[in-house]
Amino acid sequence: MAGGLPHPILLSTALRMDEMTIMGHSVEVKHVFYTWIGMALLFTFAWIVRRKITLIPGGAQNFVEVLVGGLEDKAVETLGEEGRRFVPVLAGLFVYIVTMNLMGLIPGFDAPTANINTNVGMAIFVFLYYQYTGIRRWRGHYIHHFLGPQKALIPLMLPIELVSHLTRPVSLTLRLFGNIRGEETVLLLFFVMAPMISTLPIYALFLLAKCLQAFIFFMLATYYLKGALEPAH
Repeated sequence: MAGGLPHPILLSTALRMDEMTIMGHSVEVKHVFYTWIGMALLFTFAWIVRRKITLIPGGAQNFVEVLVGGLEDKAVETLGEEGRRFVPVLAGLFVYIVTMNLMGLIPGFDAPTANINTNVGMAIFVFLYYQYTGIRRWRGHYIHHFLGPQKALIPLMLPIELVSHLTRPVSLTLRLFGNIRGEETVLLLFFVMAPMISTLPIYALFLLAKCLQAFIFFMLATYYLKGALEPAH
């Protein structure tokens, strides 16, 4: 639970899916349970939209086109025209994260991104993906991204660049985890003090904040890709 506080009626608790015993050890799987629910919702929504695609979009199709179109424009603005080929990954990350974030606002559900393990997985994926993209673009010359502009600076720049890159997944993880976990804790505290009456006014604020955190993750991943694709200086 957020902040270790008791949560009012969680679906995972009712179904006894908070923990599992694996090889004699109790392992928390609550975030995995809600992740699968979130993915099921996304797949179902995508299937419904796919079935009703028309030349003149309306309803859900219009919403999806506006969302993906806006994310594509942002990717192209940052990466140039080449950025269009990264839209499926970047937009997929945004949609996935915002869905996981918003699940914390649904009564009986918890946000998987309030668990650090969920965020570690996404952060490592982004780290490996942009490194792979850079290596694929520059082959062996990608090493120059870590060496600095002059050979004399290699002993100084190499450790600095290595530390900089290795801290990126840590930053992505802790930023998302800290914000979502904090929001879940505050929401729960308000609910404990005055159920419903006190929580409704801040729902809109947290709705905006959770979408903003997903967008920040999206933009950071985009900037990391931009750095990998640009020539070394």
